[in-house]
Amino acid sequence: MAGNHASAGYQNKKKLVVVLALTGSYLVAEVIGGILTKSLALLADAGHMLTDVGGLALALFAINLTQRKASPQKTYGYYRAEILAALLNAIVLIGISIYILYEAYLRFKNPPKVESGSMLIVAAIGLVINITGMMILRKGSKESLNMKGAYFEVLSDMLTSIGVILAGIIMLTTGWYYADPILSAGIGLFILPRTWILLKDAVGVLLEGTPSDVNVADLQDVIKKIDGVKDVHDLHVWALTSGMNAMSAHVAINQGISPKSILEKIQELIKANFKIAHTTIQIEEPGFQEDGIAI
Repeated sequence: MAGNHASAGYQNKKKLVVVLALTGSYLVAEVIGGILTKSLALLADAGHMLTDVGGLALALFAINLTQRKASPQKTYGYYRAEILAALLNAIVLIGISIYILYEAYLRFKNPPKVESGSMLIVAAIGLVINITGMMILRKGSKESLNMKGAYFEVLSDMLTSIGVILAGIIMLTTGWYYADPILSAGIGLFILPRTWILLKDAVGVLLEGTPSDVNVADLQDVIKKIDGVKDVHDLHVWALTSGMNAMSAHVAINQGISPKSILEKIQELIKANFKIAHTTIQIEEPGFQEDGIAI
C-alpha cells in the first residue's frame, strides 16, 4: 500500500480555510445586493461566489480526505479525491458560465433598469475580497490541480467583480443599461477556455496520462544508460494527485549484475532528475521468462 504522504494541496490547507472564510462571509451580502439592485452582472458575481463557497469547501474536504490511511481496498489511499474535486469545480464553472451567457442574451433583448450606485459599492467590496483570495491561493495553484481549481473559482469572481464595476460606472454615467448583459457575457466567454484547461488536466490525471513534468523518453534513456542494464520495458508514469507522481517499469539486467545495486542506482537517478515520489521496479535477470518469452 502507498505511504500516507502529504499532498501539495494539503500543504496549502490553511490558506484555503482563510479564503473560504472570506468568500463565505461576503456571499450573503452579495446575493441580497444583487436582488435589490436588479443587476445581472452582480447576480452573476453572486453565482460565482456561491460556486466559490461550494468549490472551496469541496476542495478542503478532498484535501482532508487524502490524509486517510491506505487500506487493502484502496491501496493508494484517497489522493485522487483532490482530482475529483478539481474536475467537479471545472464542470460547475462551465455550467455557471453557460447560464450567465443565456441570462445575458435574455437581458440584452430587454435590459431592466439597474441600481448602479448600490451595485458599485457591493462589487467593490467583492473585488477586494477576491483579490485577497487570489493572492493567498496563487502559489498553491501552481502545485496542485485541486488548488488550481479553487484559484480559478476566485479568479472568475475577481473578473466578474471588475465587469460589474465597469458596467456600474457606464450605467451610472450614461444610463446605458445594455452594459450589464454585455460585460456579463464577456466575462463568461473569458472564463470558459481557462476552465476547459482545468477540466482537461483533471481528466488526464484520472485517465492516468503521463504527467506534464515528466519526460518518459528521458526517463527511459537514463535507466538504460546504467551500467548492467540490458533493457527497459513496460514503463509507465502517472499521477496519484498533483505533485505526486508514480512509475512502474520492468528492467532487464545482464548476467552477473547485482539486482540490489541496479535498484539503488535507479532510485538515486530518479530522485535526482525526475519528480517521481513512488516507484515499482521489476528486475529481470537473464533467463527470466514473461508470457513464455525468455528475457
